[in-house]
This record gives sequence, C-alpha cells and structure tokens, in this order.
Amino acid sequence: MVARSSAAPPTPWSKSLTIPKIDETAYVHSFSNIIGDVHVGAKVLIAPGTSIRADEGSPFYIGKGTNVQDGVVVHGLERGRVMGDDDNAYSVWIGDNASITHMALIHGPAYVGSNCFIGFRSTVFNARVGEGSIVMMHVLIQDVEIPPGKYVASGSVITNQQQADRLPDVQADDIKFATHVLGVNDALRSGYHCADNVSCIASVRDEMTRAYESSESSMTDTRLSADVVQQVRQLLAQNFRIGTEHADVRRFQSASWTSCAPIQATRESEVLAALDTCLDEHSKEYVRLIGIDPEAKRRVLETIIQRPNTRTGDQTKPTATASSNGSSRASVSSGNSNSPQGALSQDAIAQVRQWLAQGYQIGSEHADKRRFQTSSWQSCGAIGSQREADVIADLEHCMAEHGGEYIRLIGIDSQAKRRVGELIVQRPGTSMSGQPSGDRAAASSHTGSNAGYTSTKSGLSPEVVAQVRQLLSQGHQVGVEHADKRRFQTSSWQSCGAIESKREADVVAALERCIAEHSGEYVRLIGIDSQAKRRVAEMIIQRPGTATAYPSSSLPERGASSGSTHVGNSSSGAPATNLSQEVVAQVRQALAQGYQISTEYADERRFKTSSWQTGGVIQAKREADVLAALEAAVAENSRAYVRLVGTDPQAKRRVLETTIQRPKK
Repeated sequence: MVARSSAAPPTPWSKSLTIPKIDETAYVHSFSNIIGDVHVGAKVLIAPGTSIRADEGSPFYIGKGTNVQDGVVVHGLERGRVMGDDDNAYSVWIGDNASITHMALIHGPAYVGSNCFIGFRSTVFNARVGEGSIVMMHVLIQDVEIPPGKYVASGSVITNQQQADRLPDVQADDIKFATHVLGVNDALRSGYHCADNVSCIASVRDEMTRAYESSESSMTDTRLSADVVQQVRQLLAQNFRIGTEHADVRRFQSASWTSCAPIQATRESEVLAALDTCLDEHSKEYVRLIGIDPEAKRRVLETIIQRPNTRTGDQTKPTATASSNGSSRASVSSGNSNSPQGALSQDAIAQVRQWLAQGYQIGSEHADKRRFQTSSWQSCGAIGSQREADVIADLEHCMAEHGGEYIRLIGIDSQAKRRVGELIVQRPGTSMSGQPSGDRAAASSHTGSNAGYTSTKSGLSPEVVAQVRQLLSQGHQVGVEHADKRRFQTSSWQSCGAIESKREADVVAALERCIAEHSGEYVRLIGIDSQAKRRVAEMIIQRPGTATAYPSSSLPERGASSGSTHVGNSSSGAPATNLSQEVVAQVRQALAQGYQISTEYADERRFKTSSWQTGGVIQAKREADVLAALEAAVAENSRAYVRLVGTDPQAKRRVLETTIQRPKK
C-alpha cells in the first residue's frame, strides 16, 4: 500500500527512529511520502504527490475519515506545539473528516479541527482552525485562532486576531459543498482499495450513489435548519444513535419529556425523515434531538430543535461569540430577545459558558422578596440540556415568568452532587439585563456603580444581611477582616476581632463597627464552620472608595458555601480588575476545580514559533490574589503576549491556555 514510508532521520533534536503508524483501512498512494512520527487514522485517503514529513517538528496526527489530496505538504518547525483533542502536544493536528485539498500547506505548529475544509493552495501556519470551518482557495492563515464554524473567503490574508474574530459563519451551501468533497474522496479511497476486484468496484459505486442521494435529500427535503442537519451528520459519523423527545409547555417546565418513536436508522436521509415526522406530530410542542452513545449507554447531546409556534426551519441560529483567547462558543438570543427588557447580561452568559465548558449542570431558582430574605428559593425546573443556546433560552424563560422576583443561576457538579456557584441574574424592579429601571435608575447617578439597591436599617445591603442570616441559620460562626491596599494585594488580612454572638442584630452591629473603623480599607465577612474548623464563605463587603452599604462583589473560596457568590451589581459580577470578564470567569472556574494558575509570555518572534517563556506559578489560591498576580504579569510584559495557564496538579497536565494580552500593533 505504502511505497514511501520511513522513519525520521536522527537529528540533534530527535534521536528516535519513529516510523509512521497507518491504520489498515487507510489508503496511502505509492507516489506519496510519509516520514517519521505520523499517526494516520481509519479510512484516511493520502493522494498522489503528497509530502507528510515529521522529520523536524513531530508528532503529526491525521484523524479518521480525512482526505489529504494531491500535492499537499504537511511539515512542522522543530519548536512549537499545539494541543490536540486528546490533550497531547503535536506539531500538526488534523482532526476527523477534514478535507485538505490540492496543493495546500499545513505547517506546524498548526491545528485543523474536525470537519474542516482547507481549499486549494491555502496555507495554515502557527495557527488554529476551529472545527467545522471552511477555508477557500489561496488563503493565508498565520498567528491566529479561527473560531469554530467560520467561513474564510478565497484570497483572504488572516494574520491578526481581530480579522479572525470578524469572520462570517459557514452557510448551508458551504457545508453541502464540503460534505460532497468528503464523500467523493471516501469513495476514491474505497475504490483504490479494490481496484482489481470487479464485484468490489460495483459495490463501491452503489454506495457512492446512495451517499449522493442521501446528501442531496438531506439538504433539500427536510425543513430542519442547516445547523441541525450538520449536528445529525456529525453524530452519525461518530457512530452515535439519534433519538427525539417532545413535551408540552407544562411538561417542559418540569422537564418531563416523552420519547417519540425510536429511530433505528443510521442513514442520514432516514434519520432526518424521522425527525421531520416527530416535528409534524408535535407541531405545538417542544421537540429535542438526542445523541446516544450505544456502547457507553449514555446521552452525549440534547438540543431543542422546535419550540411552540416556531417553525423548525427558522430556529434561532447560534452566533459565534469570541472569547479572549480567540476561541469561540455558540450563544443565541432566545425567543424574547426583541423584548424591551433584553436578555441575560454578558457576565451571566460568560458564567454559563464557563460552567458548561467544565461539564457542570445549570439550574435556576426564583424567590419573591419575603423568600429572598429567608433564603427560601424555589426551583424553576431542571435544565437538562448541555447546549448553551438551550440553557440561555430556559433561563430567560424563567426570568420572564417571574419578572417581579429574584432569579439566580446555579452551577451544579452532578458527579460530586454539590453546587459550585450561584449568580443572581434578576432582581425586582431590574431589567433582565441587570440594569436598574424607573426611579432606581435615576438614583444611580448619586450612589455610584452599586446603584439599584436599597440599604436596610443596618446600613448593610440586603445581600450582606441575608448572607449573615444564612450563615447563622446553618450554625456557622461569623467573623470580619480588613486590609489596606498593600495587604490586600498580598492577601494579608487582619482580624477585626471575634464576633461571639449568635444574634443577627449583634453580628450586623459588629460588621458595621469594623466598616466604620476601617473606612478606607477592604473589609470582608467570613463564615466559619467551628466544628470542622474551616472557612465556608468569604464576602468582600467594602472596598476603598465604595459606599459601605453596597458591596461590589463577593469572592467565593474553594469549598465555600453556596450563598457566598456574586452579590452587588449583577452587571459587574467580578472583583475590580482590568482583566476581561471571560478571564475572571476562567480563573474562578480553574480555582474552583483545584487547578494551579501560572503565566507565560512571548515576544513577537517567540509567539510565532510558540516558544513561550514561563512567568512562574501563582501560589495564591484566592481569586483576588490570583487576579492581582495576573495584572502584575501583564504590566511587567506590556509589550509581549501573555497567557494564562491552568494545570491539573493531580493529572500533571494542562487544562487551560488563554491569551490575556496581545501587544498593540
């Protein structure tokens, strides 16, 4: 099968004589070269005239079902690596079912995601191309991260992140074209394997005809959106089964879904027809698509594809929202996005995105003013989906149903069966976007950034009083600490003295005394489990230059009680910092998982070769201290790229890399 496959030559940087690992179902033409540590997956086609050389940079990975066409060159620099989907480092990673077309150049460090199309004579160097992206002809992509599902027009030169973030989404016709190319090349691979066997050739031709018919019917005969069709295609390509469920409005609220008829088919056209049938039968109900892993016997996907009074062909389309590290995830506006009240705040959406990325479940609760004071929240109903668009839609539905109440977002670790955080996303008299309305909005010009909250008789905000009440009701001790700006940066807090009383009025009075004595400093409330001898909550209730009655944020420590997160203005939701809300949210999630935070930096030359230099590990475990250390690293390397790194100390591997600063051009 392979005439020119050999080990990489011994060099000063690589003394191992690793040979290519090629799956037996792949086809590699005898007029192609594969050298060194190259993994070639199942059903891959390597066409004539290709050169895949892992003799300088290595290893290379080419995923299953991918086609590498005539004249393609895949090579890599000695230094610089990308993180593959298996969390290992590679010089070049090409995912599953990708098309690398004629004369393209993929030069490592480079990442090309699954289901990507790289057009004729296009070049990808020191860059990442997100899953499902389509890159047309004669394109240069260098030093950037292309978000998933983006379209790059012929002749484009994408060399800075701003260009990458502004790229349009792929359209249905683009997906159809890329799928057609993939089908043609898979048929070629099968044909090459049995070129001398007449019966084999006939079966291949029949299969190709069926594939064309299936592809055409799936694009023309279904009323489903292109996004749903693509999702079905990807699930089937991974050998997952497809199912559907429906629920009327009442059952939807209680997450009581009913299954439609089982879908036994594995051909795309038949699956899409079955989906259409379920939608027709339950046209006035919610319908969701389910992806099922038959081996693990678990669900891998839940996506709502129809809502009452919404045509399936007009489902709200996800739009890419770029994060600070150039990657993107889908977010949608719900059916009430045209409401004057707006939708969830960007901070809430960022929090949802972070929790979903960590594999957490999302929930929501509501409480009127009386229940809020006693922390007696009621559930809005389980949110079963793990898709950001569905979660946001369900949250906004809860907010609309309980417009005059408090609504909070909850992150749940389903394995540990515990809450990992809470965020209030709506307050009475406040719009869904978190902005004060009516007279309260007018008052904002007098009370600063924390406007919109009325002080209690104690002078403390209702949130602080509610936190005190909750801690005391759980039998915890309450304490208070203070720190000036210098001590705050080093997390060297000083006690204001023990609060022995268990009476709410006495504790509130003690807090006010500490605030009055240290009016120019940071002051924080502490919840202490005296039996376990550990802290269960920390909440900053005063910052220098901020009115004492209105805390600007809370800082949940790892293992803190669920009541210790996000108070104050819901549109801020983070400690005072110059870092973006996405970075703050990432730091918060990394610390909650027990990960270690560090920084790396690189000048323009080192960035291009991915030769980062370490900025050192941040030993602090508290969010405020970590953010202060990150800001210091940014300030010290103001003319360099700086990235945040999260490391799992138990698995001894990186779980997060986010560029938090880029030098101005």
